[in-house]
Order: sequence, then structure tokens, then C-alpha cells
Amino acid sequence: MSVHSTAIVQPGAQIPASCAVGPYCTIGPNVVLGEGCELISHVVLDGHLTLGRNNRIFPFACLGIAPQDLKYAGEPTRCEVGDNNSIREYVTISRGTTGGGGVTRVGSGCLIMAYTHIGHDSSIGNGCILANSATLAGHVTVEDYAVVGALCPVHQFCVIGKYSYIGGGTTITQNVLPYSLTSIERNNHAYGLNKVGLERRGFTPAQLKELRAAYRLLQASKLNTTEALKAIREKIAAGEFGEHVVYLADFIAQSDRGVIK
Repeated sequence: MSVHSTAIVQPGAQIPASCAVGPYCTIGPNVVLGEGCELISHVVLDGHLTLGRNNRIFPFACLGIAPQDLKYAGEPTRCEVGDNNSIREYVTISRGTTGGGGVTRVGSGCLIMAYTHIGHDSSIGNGCILANSATLAGHVTVEDYAVVGALCPVHQFCVIGKYSYIGGGTTITQNVLPYSLTSIERNNHAYGLNKVGLERRGFTPAQLKELRAAYRLLQASKLNTTEALKAIREKIAAGEFGEHVVYLADFIAQSDRGVIK
């Protein structure tokens, strides 16, 4: 195990021999690291924090720190991070609260860019990108392969649908439709399908055609959301739409906060 002489590792921390801990890092007694993790320098790991394999954490990132919640009274809540994540400079990831389920989760294969904040009890899926200074309040869910642009504040309890792309500087106060492009440049509206991102993830032309047709019903018809959802369900029942449109319809139906349309 490579631990720099200036690092402070509390007794009880579990650090495999394959990990590298750089200068001036501090690791609390309840931290568990997976194989092959690298802490470059000045990293703070605190609380009941578990990291998977091959995570690379850059200077001044703070993981597992106490939540920014006035109700928090030191309860032993948790933060769990998956494998193969790149967590850049000054990122803050708070542990959970008892009122929110007690755990903050980050999946695997994510790029979390500088100055991003992930609030307590949030859940980040796999393959997500959170660009510089993305700011997630507590209880936010970011589903698999979503991209949150730079300088985007996300209101608590919002859900960012999978494969969606949010343009930089967009304020999110409602749920973001899966597969969508959403941007402040379009008056904080979803303005189309994330075609390039979906193609990169292996979506077929037929699947893209189905999603495009569903989005036309949502956005380009004169139907309100309830009417559009009913029309989409009818086409699903007729076999015209497959699993991805089914997921889109279910996402809309379950969105208590409403969706950015």
C-alpha cells in the first residue's frame, strides 16, 4: 500500500494494498476502499463511506461528509460509491440523512467534474456525467447515462431521466424526461430527442424512430400531457411502441413533480 507520509489514516479504515493515498489526504475510521483506488492529494474521506474498485479522486474532493441539513444530528448514515469513477477537484458528496433513507449513492463509470455537489440522499446511476459546478440538492435521482451540464442547479426530489442531456446553466425544478435534450436556451424546455447520445449508446434506428414519434405526441401535437400520455399508451397497446417508450410513459405517469416538456 502506498500511503504518503503526510496523509492521515484513522485506525479502522480499510485500504487494500493496491490503493495509493497521496499527500495530505485524510481518511476516517469508517471508510472502506476497494482495490486500485487512487487519492491524488488533499482528499477528505469521512463517515460511513464505501468505495468500489478503481476510483480516481482528485485534489480537495470531499466524500462522505456530513449533510448540509439542519436536522442532521450526527446519525451514522452512509455514502456508497461504485467502481471506475473519476471524481474531480473540489467535488462534495454528502452522506445521507435518516429522514431520506440514510444513504447517498453513486453508481459506476461516472465522470463527476470539478466543483460538483451531490446532496444528501441523492442517487446517481451508472455512466453519468455531472459537468463542472452541477449542483444537486438533497434527494435528487440521476438515472443511468444522463448528463447534467455545467452550472446546473437541480431542485430537491427531482428525477433526471436516463439518457437525457441537460444543457449548461439550466435550472431544473421538475423531472427531466428520459432520452431528452433540455436547455435554458429553449426557455428551460425539453426541445427534442438526445439523438447523438442515444446513437452512441447503441440505440437502433427503429428504436429512435419510436421515441421520435412518442416525442412528437408529447411536444408537437396540440394534446396536453394527460392526452398525449393516453395516445402513447394506445400505441403501446397496439404494438407500435417498444420498451423504451413504455419506460418513457411510465416515467411521466410517476412524476409527481411534473415533467419539463
